[in-house]
Amino acid sequence: MPKAWMVRSGRRGEHENLALDEALVMLGWPELQDLSSYKDRSALRDLVIGTYPDATKQRVANWTGQLWTMLHRMQVGDLVVLPLKSKPAIAIGRVTGDYAYRIELPEDARHTRPVKWLRTEVARTAIGQDLRHSLGSLLTICELTRNDAYKRVLALASGASDPGAGEETQSAGEAGTDTEATEFELERLVRDQIIDRISERFPGHKLSQLIAAIFQAKGMTTFIAPNGKDGGSDVLAGSGPLGMDHPRICIQVKFTQAPVDVRVIREVQGVAGHLGADQVLVVSWNGVTRDADRELRQKFFNVRLWTSDDVLRELSHVYDQLPEEIQADLPLKRVWMLASET
Repeated sequence: MPKAWMVRSGRRGEHENLALDEALVMLGWPELQDLSSYKDRSALRDLVIGTYPDATKQRVANWTGQLWTMLHRMQVGDLVVLPLKSKPAIAIGRVTGDYAYRIELPEDARHTRPVKWLRTEVARTAIGQDLRHSLGSLLTICELTRNDAYKRVLALASGASDPGAGEETQSAGEAGTDTEATEFELERLVRDQIIDRISERFPGHKLSQLIAAIFQAKGMTTFIAPNGKDGGSDVLAGSGPLGMDHPRICIQVKFTQAPVDVRVIREVQGVAGHLGADQVLVVSWNGVTRDADRELRQKFFNVRLWTSDDVLRELSHVYDQLPEEIQADLPLKRVWMLASET
């Protein structure tokens, strides 16, 4: 039976564009050369030990398991999920070939499998929280088995909504796989919980009100367009007592499941010019398409993007200055935790 795998594209997502453009998933371990000849797991483990003599037994087992998965456990026809760092989304593909060592790629991305990308922008908010939890593994590659993961990833790949887990599998564990996630990206899981709460309490036009409150907490005067047709601008923010001083910011807020396309970026720029704004901010809860992302890079000094992750970051900076009613709907507290050393 086909399986579903989560494969990362670097600690900071530095290779996600490479993965999407080249139709690949890849692993690092740059000190290891072509592994095609390793058909025995114990021989692969010995290679890892010899290459990394200072690694602990646990780390050797962890690394060997991940490499073995890329080499042999992953099969043609399996699904792969690529969590994206550049936006709150995932890409889903299907494995189309065997392991290959690609010497022409960056040294930390040469252990590869070819894939056909089925969807490159599935919003994280479209995925059930339990499945998102599995995507929080700290491993570079791991199997997704909890709560009907394969069936649900397949549905998302086809453009359908997440059907959720069946009752008989809702509490089932992911036992028995040596690539199983034993540690999780806690920060990502917590962010997802808060983003879910914001989505619930500040949907649609209420998100514009939340964005305005953030800029008010920064000391700016804001105007919020009435609910309904906004004329291309949801929030205007300016400095000074009347909001007429510079900088003047034109803000378009999109609370949609689908990423915003390049048309929206261009439209809001036109509106900003008509209004005499100095700067443009597009708040797109679930990010932008790849074409829109390229447009934003070209307009770096004219337009900026906030996704749900960016909104959460800005909220954390001014949370204590937000109105009491917003804090009541979004009760947060600061917690320090020890950073992972993996």
